[in-house]
Amino acid sequence: MTLIEFLILLLVAGVCGALGQAMAGFSRGGCLAAVALGFIGALVGRWIAEAAGLSKILAVQVGDVRFPIVWSIGGSALFVAVLGFLSRASRGDR
Repeated sequence: MTLIEFLILLLVAGVCGALGQAMAGFSRGGCLAAVALGFIGALVGRWIAEAAGLSKILAVQVGDVRFPIVWSIGGSALFVAVLGFLSRASRGDR
């Protein structure tokens, strides 16, 4: 993987993570948090899709890596919603 391919992959993950944050309605952190959420969302979303027997929808090929856009956005929205729920619950206990 070249440097340009890695930067493109980071950009795609950042956009997917930001869309997932917007869908969940909870935002914590900046651009780096959105990139991390995009990658975590891709892992969570792909795992859920494979467990349910769903195919990859709108997967982008960057070098030799296939990045599932739809499952990344859905997975990051789910992950951010869980994080938002847990952080709101912990704030209420104080």
